[in-house]
Amino acid sequence: MKFSMIFEAQMTNPTAEHEAQVLRDCVEQAVLADQVGFDTVWAVEHHGLKWYAHMSAPEIFLTWVAARTERIRIGHGVVCMPFNFNHPVRAAERAAMLDVLSNGRLNLGAGRGATAVETSMCGVDPDRTHQEVEESLRMIAAAWQDPEAEFSYHGELLDIDPHHLLPRPVQRPHPPLFMACTRQDTLKLAADYGIGALVLGFAGIEEIAQLRRTYDTAIAARTGERFVSTVVNDHFAALCPTIVLDDRDRAQQIGARGQRFFAQSIKYYYGAGPIPDEAVDPGVDEVARIRAAAEQHVAYLHEAKIPVKASSTAIFNTEHAYGTADDAIAYVERLQEAGADEILCLIQMGTVPQDACLETIRQWGEKVIPHFRNK
Repeated sequence: MKFSMIFEAQMTNPTAEHEAQVLRDCVEQAVLADQVGFDTVWAVEHHGLKWYAHMSAPEIFLTWVAARTERIRIGHGVVCMPFNFNHPVRAAERAAMLDVLSNGRLNLGAGRGATAVETSMCGVDPDRTHQEVEESLRMIAAAWQDPEAEFSYHGELLDIDPHHLLPRPVQRPHPPLFMACTRQDTLKLAADYGIGALVLGFAGIEEIAQLRRTYDTAIAARTGERFVSTVVNDHFAALCPTIVLDDRDRAQQIGARGQRFFAQSIKYYYGAGPIPDEAVDPGVDEVARIRAAAEQHVAYLHEAKIPVKASSTAIFNTEHAYGTADDAIAYVERLQEAGADEILCLIQMGTVPQDACLETIRQWGEKVIPHFRNK
C-alpha cells in the first residue's frame, strides 16, 4: 500500500497575493509529506480555472518540491497531453530532466485537460484529445528504449525523423506511466495501454470497488496489442479526501466545507453552475449543507430528465476520511479491501486553512501510515 497527496492549488479569494501564498503553502505541505513518510506527491495541470486549480505549470512546482525534499516521489497527475497543451517532445524532455534532477523519483501521468475553458485557451480540438493523448504516450514510451540511439517516430498524427532526445531519464526505459481515470471507459483504456490508473473522483467505497473490478476485468481480457510501452504498470490509485484532527467534528466540518467548494468549482467549469460560494461560516453545519446541495442537484437532474447515477452525485458524498486518525484508518482499510494499491489523499481544498492541512499531514504520518506499514 502506497500513500500519496495530490495538489490542485485551489483557492477562494483568488487574488494575485493570495495565489502566491497558496502555492507556497502547497510546497510547505509537500515538504512535510516527505518528512513524515508519504510515498508520492502528485500535481495536476489545469489552465485558466480561477476557482478550481492554479496549478498551470506543475513541472515547475514539482521541480521546486524535488529540490526541497529527500526521498518522496514526484508525480505528474497529470500532464495535459493534447499537442497544443504540451507537444510530446517537450513533455518528454521536461519529464526526463525532472527525473534526472530528482534522481529517478518521477511518475508521469497523462490526461486530456478537457474543460472548454482550457481547450479554447490553448486551441485544442476536443475531438482529437483521445487520439493525441494515446500518440503522446506511445512517443514518450518509445523515446528511450535505446538511450544511445536517435529517436524517431512515425504515427498517425506526428512524423518525426531521427533526432537526439535529451536528456535521458534515470529510470529506464522511462518513468512509470499513469492516466487520469474518472469513468469506466478510461479505466478500460488504461488497462489496455498497460499503465496505472489515477482514479480522481469522490466516489464512495462501493464505486471504488466496482471501478477496481472494471480495471481487473480489462486487464484479464487484454491481448497486449494496445500496450504503449514494453513496461506494464498495473497500479490502481484511489482518491481519498481527508482532514484529520484530534477534534472529529471540526475535521468533518472543515472537510465537508472544502468538498462543497470543490463541488461548486467543478460545477462552475464543467456544468455551467454559478461562481463558487467562498464564505466560511463557523456556525453552519457544513455536512448538512452539502447534503442539501446533493438534494438540489438530484432535483435538477429529475427536472432536466437526466438519469440520476451514482457518478452524478459522487461529488456530494462526504463518507471519506474526515475525522480522527482512527476514522481515517478505518476508511483506508475499506479502500484497501476495495482494491486500492495507493491512497491518493486530497487535503488541499479551497476553503481548508493551512494549519488544518499541515495537521492532517502530520496525523497521517504519525498515526495512519504507520498503522499500515507495521502490518
